[in-house]
Amino acid sequence: MKKSKSYKLEAPDGGWGILVCIGMALPFTSALAALPSFGLVFGDFLKSIGAETSAMAIITSAFFSAMSFAGLFSGSLFQRFGMRACWRHGLVQGLAFGLMVPTCYTTFNHYFVKNRVMWMSFAQTLIGLGSMLYPIVMQKLMQWYGFRGCLLILTGLNAHAVLGMLVMHPVEWHMRRVPLSEEELQLQEREKTTTVVVRIQPETPLKATEEEPKFQRRLSHADEHMLKVISSRASSITSLGNWSGPVVVSDASPQMLHSLQASRRPSTVSGSPTPHTTAAPDASTSVPKKGWTRTVVDFLDLTLLKKPIYVNIVLGITFALYSDITFFTMQPVYLFELGYSRPDTATIIAIGAAADLISRIFLAVTAVCIQVPSRYIYLAGAVFTVFARFVFNGITEFVGMACITGVIGFLRTWLHVPLPLVFADYLPKERFATGYGLFMFTQGNAMFLIGPIVGIIRDKTRDYILVFHILNGFMILCAVPWVIEVLIVKFRRRNKIERNNVDHEDVPDTGRSTVVH
Repeated sequence: MKKSKSYKLEAPDGGWGILVCIGMALPFTSALAALPSFGLVFGDFLKSIGAETSAMAIITSAFFSAMSFAGLFSGSLFQRFGMRACWRHGLVQGLAFGLMVPTCYTTFNHYFVKNRVMWMSFAQTLIGLGSMLYPIVMQKLMQWYGFRGCLLILTGLNAHAVLGMLVMHPVEWHMRRVPLSEEELQLQEREKTTTVVVRIQPETPLKATEEEPKFQRRLSHADEHMLKVISSRASSITSLGNWSGPVVVSDASPQMLHSLQASRRPSTVSGSPTPHTTAAPDASTSVPKKGWTRTVVDFLDLTLLKKPIYVNIVLGITFALYSDITFFTMQPVYLFELGYSRPDTATIIAIGAAADLISRIFLAVTAVCIQVPSRYIYLAGAVFTVFARFVFNGITEFVGMACITGVIGFLRTWLHVPLPLVFADYLPKERFATGYGLFMFTQGNAMFLIGPIVGIIRDKTRDYILVFHILNGFMILCAVPWVIEVLIVKFRRRNKIERNNVDHEDVPDTGRSTVVH
């Protein structure tokens, strides 16, 4: 008799995911690469109507404002309408791009699990190439076809973003079927007989209250096997307090282990029944309606703001991105103040862009051999950028300025390529879109709040070095809190391991505990 094969579904980590990378590069190139070239294309037209400076500032602000608000609602829209439908509802470029960014990153995270850094670097390399070629192409089109003809061709180029979004297929269409090994089959059979079923009353906490009996006994080896941690993300069970049916726990975290050990009153463990069990509530039991505040919190997943690590990530990246974008926006004006000619300024900017592209390729190749957490890459980029900026402030000659701009451009990749991966490594897949949307909302509004203040300081003092020091201070606001967090997490983890080792060394002997040396 032929034995039937069992399979498990895994993310493609390639295959159609390569087209996802290419598709992600198209809208990013058409939207972000167009911003530096906006003045090149529309400068003469805006100047003819007497609104050059003010109009460019308003248009750029409107773009980022619409993008930030669209990103805030993207996660909830994905859950209601699906990722492929949301991008089609964007009527304004900023609003549409705000919906496309989480769509691209969420789809990418679904397709790639093992080699995210490498493939993200590949996609960012394509975006870097597009960003380098975009202003050159725009300048040539303006010379050949004029303003109206250039706009017509530009519309066709930006329409390629639609093609890029069409390849964002649901990952379920392209999952790989991997045969299970004998060991995995045996483990699967054992897990079928040791399923943990927890029946929870509505709004029932998982921690024991003071009036409940406290069970001090340790978990047996069988219980530990049943509660084996398959994934460390228990947050995938959302709104657990409002759930009134049975929950099969196969994704238990250490915190849930502790909670189930402390309180077992509403739980029933199959295979090892406990004397005091509580049946699931009747389906007819009325569930209290949620207030509008709770509805908004659930809709936007604002409970993420209760997580200190998430808040630290959002604020750190927000400050770092503002510092980076503002620095490279002001650098050409600063070079003109130093007396550089337009060709020399363009050469220095091109050197920075070339170093950025080389760094993207370097990061993609390095990720194949060395697996480094994305957040550590981002932290290293922020720390090294701080030191490079201090060197930049003391250089005025052409060769030194070109070299330090190349170094800063090389480090800039470390701030942009790992950015979505930092959120992907921390958040579960189902909360990535809402988590990244909250970041986009925070980052977009922070740019509007901080940007005018820095602009006023620059206009009043005309001291670019002072402004660069302020921007470096924002980069430090990313690096220092992250370093403190890493140290605290490592210290707590070490203490927890030491406590667990001490607990395992205690062996009960006739009612007394002896320590095995």
